[in-house]
Amino acid sequence: MMTDQKIAIQVQNLHKDFGEVYAVQGIDFEVQRGEIFSLIGPNGAGKSTTISMISGLLRPNQGQISVAGFDVARDPQGAKTALGVVPQEIAVYEDLSARENLTFWGKMYGLRGAPLKQRVDEILEIIGLSDRQKGRVSKYSGGMKRRLNIGIALLHKPAVVIMDEPTVGIDPQSRRNILDSVMELNRQGMTVLYTTHYMEEAQELSDHIAIMDHGKIIGRGTHNELVKIVGEYDRIELTLNSASDRVIEVWRAIAGVRQVTAENGHLTLLVDDSNLVLPDLFESAAKAESRITSVEIQEPNLEAVFLHLTGRALRD
Repeated sequence: MMTDQKIAIQVQNLHKDFGEVYAVQGIDFEVQRGEIFSLIGPNGAGKSTTISMISGLLRPNQGQISVAGFDVARDPQGAKTALGVVPQEIAVYEDLSARENLTFWGKMYGLRGAPLKQRVDEILEIIGLSDRQKGRVSKYSGGMKRRLNIGIALLHKPAVVIMDEPTVGIDPQSRRNILDSVMELNRQGMTVLYTTHYMEEAQELSDHIAIMDHGKIIGRGTHNELVKIVGEYDRIELTLNSASDRVIEVWRAIAGVRQVTAENGHLTLLVDDSNLVLPDLFESAAKAESRITSVEIQEPNLEAVFLHLTGRALRD
């Protein structure tokens, strides 16, 4: 498998099934050195399975993977040396302190003595835990544990770091700290493969994005390139006091309405011009004895792209 030196991760025709469940179905993508590449999609899309194959934890049924020029199948040790992985599940020793966790994992990476102490000090500074380094991890917040998880992956100075849903289940401030850390690591030259089902994170962080659903990549490019898929459509989020199939069918027939999806009284519409369409929406809802209780108008974003490509909202 020949790889360009500018490519940090290359995935070709990757397949993985678990019996009758096809988790990954023939995906291809490349991550350039020095960029943040986000793999986004709903839970169950195949993101974590893909990450597990790239990091060598799962063997694909078919396909090839290289990391920093190392073929994962032929030279797994070389690939692992170049790679740091932040798993979705927090993997730290809660009875130890942050420093003790980092020291333990640093030794696992082969660090010893003064270089180990220096690197642990550097990581504690990067993840913002220097002032809490001696506290037992069991007393940490979820966000602090996540940051320690990230620090462990950075100990051996990998060329590429994979972060699998690193902000799941944490408070907004900790989430902000992690996103800022990702951007700072990238500014320092690290390549980041980032998986998430939070579209706003991908929009903020990414140089390139791949959208994954049902084991397939259904769209990829820069944020601007992906948004162009839905053109210049506005996105209208509405709620009704009572769900009405008749309202939905009438709305789909209104000039300028491109797509309508509904879930529990919450409706998402893609329209040519929200200013022109909204009066017709209110009028037709009133005629059907339904009332619009909230309206939010958004410019095209990755949520709209996912809706356009799949016919359903990401929250489904």
